[in-house]
Amino acid sequence: MMLDMEEEKKGIRGNGKMVEKEKEKSKQHQRGGVRTLPFILANELCDRFASAGFHANMINYLTQQLNMPLVSASNILSNFNGTSSLTPLLGAFIADSFAGRFWTIVVATLIYELGLITITISAILPHFHPPPCPTQLNCEEAKSSQLWILYLALFLTSLGTGGIRSCVVPFSGDQFDMTKKGVQSRKWNLFNWYFFCMGLASLSALTIVVYIQDNMGWGWGLGIPTIAMLISIIAFMLGSPLYKTMKPNGSPFVRLAQVIVAAIKKRNQALPQDPKLLYQNSELDSPISLEGRLLHSDQFRWLDKAAIITEEEAKYPNAQPNLWNLATIHRIEELKCIIRMLPIWASGILLITSSSHQNSFVIIQARTMNRHLSHSFQISPANMSIFNVLTMMIGVILYERLFVPFARRFTKNRAGITCLQRMGVGFVINIIATIVSALVEIKRKKVASKYQLLDNPKAIIPISVFWLVPQYCLHGVAEVFMSVGHLEFLFDQSPESMRSSATALYCIATAIGSFIGTLLVTLVHDYTGKEKSWLPDRNLNRGKLECYYFLVSGIQVINFIYYVICAWFYTYKPLEEISEMNIKEEDLEQVDGNVSFVSLKEGKEDEKREFAKDE
Repeated sequence: MMLDMEEEKKGIRGNGKMVEKEKEKSKQHQRGGVRTLPFILANELCDRFASAGFHANMINYLTQQLNMPLVSASNILSNFNGTSSLTPLLGAFIADSFAGRFWTIVVATLIYELGLITITISAILPHFHPPPCPTQLNCEEAKSSQLWILYLALFLTSLGTGGIRSCVVPFSGDQFDMTKKGVQSRKWNLFNWYFFCMGLASLSALTIVVYIQDNMGWGWGLGIPTIAMLISIIAFMLGSPLYKTMKPNGSPFVRLAQVIVAAIKKRNQALPQDPKLLYQNSELDSPISLEGRLLHSDQFRWLDKAAIITEEEAKYPNAQPNLWNLATIHRIEELKCIIRMLPIWASGILLITSSSHQNSFVIIQARTMNRHLSHSFQISPANMSIFNVLTMMIGVILYERLFVPFARRFTKNRAGITCLQRMGVGFVINIIATIVSALVEIKRKKVASKYQLLDNPKAIIPISVFWLVPQYCLHGVAEVFMSVGHLEFLFDQSPESMRSSATALYCIATAIGSFIGTLLVTLVHDYTGKEKSWLPDRNLNRGKLECYYFLVSGIQVINFIYYVICAWFYTYKPLEEISEMNIKEEDLEQVDGNVSFVSLKEGKEDEKREFAKDE
């Protein structure tokens, strides 16, 4: 009788667990989904509008309002972009360790807002910038005290960028099923539409904000992005009841360090022939493997030593392991994923190096060219970036609606082509765009020479600014392939618990590339001679910008060869998705349930027989 009661209790417990699981699933489904996108994308639209309006024309603010030399101004912006791309590592660490992505985004946006308020006030008050210099000759440069206000504003916006960039894409991904099955069931790509919204915001900023900056002054020109950033905070907070938020599960960097330490400690241990004998603990890994469990791979086998179970550890199989001595296969594979990704990730560094200063130089080129659309109206040099953004936006739609279905017929891949193939196409188009930039600069200088305008840096050369459009369009197409592909690759191939850190990696590539770009420009400026410098401070007509572009093209070709080699040998992460695991668990639960039911039934029959005997 007692045994029967115990079996009955076990059956009830099993059913209770199933009910609890169903409740948890229903709670998860109550939040997230498409309904959260309007709030997230509204936040991203306003945020990108503010940042694009702030950055787009900044080279003109530094050279014309603060009277800085071209190379110094370009280097400041490149270093600022580099710092802005390093801080996402800090943002990812904070989000993944203790704050969570939602609150990291909120606080970071507030810090960014403070930076915008600071630079807007400095633009309005005359005390914070030098006297105007319309001739751009023998100008009084900004004092150190005036520059410190600029540096403070740039630092605050860089710090805010760190929390926003590292968390917005992973937070958007948290609202949807990002397993392979979930992604394939959707007819749209989250990353494509994320970049489309970014493009829409940038386009609005480049048309509205840049026009105001050039025609109504920098007070209004920087004040509008400040207001837009405030709206982005409000929009994001309004959607908070709908968001699906993931609890932070400790620093992923600590977990990676634990694996390395454990592997070093057990470096003299012999690996078992059967990898199934290595330590696995699905309960311990459950908070960091919501989408699925990483399976064992044969690469970097020396790390597997961290999962060897010693005789001492085998004595207490149910005890909580010391993770500095013993790591699970899942945690080891997390580190392997990051190691495998690094060579592909590094290929983006030299791409950023080659393009880090191009926008600044092209704006200076455009300033010397005929920008009139009519006798009374001319476009701003910074407005030329519109063609880049428009091409990227149109390209994203055409890529998803035309290219993917067309490529799918040949590749049988639901995404059309893989992330790595997409990035490779982007590399090639970027090289072509840089060569076109060099050819256009040769044409511009030929016209300047023909009309004897080489020695007049303020002269408008009679050549249409629309000669610059092809290179902008090519860079836009390259972004559709390279930038979207790079971000998608890092998001897809990183461990799910480290997606903020993976997005930070994307930004760190930009940071390192920007700093190397600054170094490259400084070396070219210093070592090509003061008289015949490729990149002169004031008169671009007497420089050799086309030689710089050809140098950059050569660097990109070498980088592309390196990328092809890395992509050829890359191994995709081995993942057992949660759907596959659930099928196994449900089968086991069903078997347990049937056994309990049969036992209960048999027990009741025995009771009846015993009762009949007693009678």
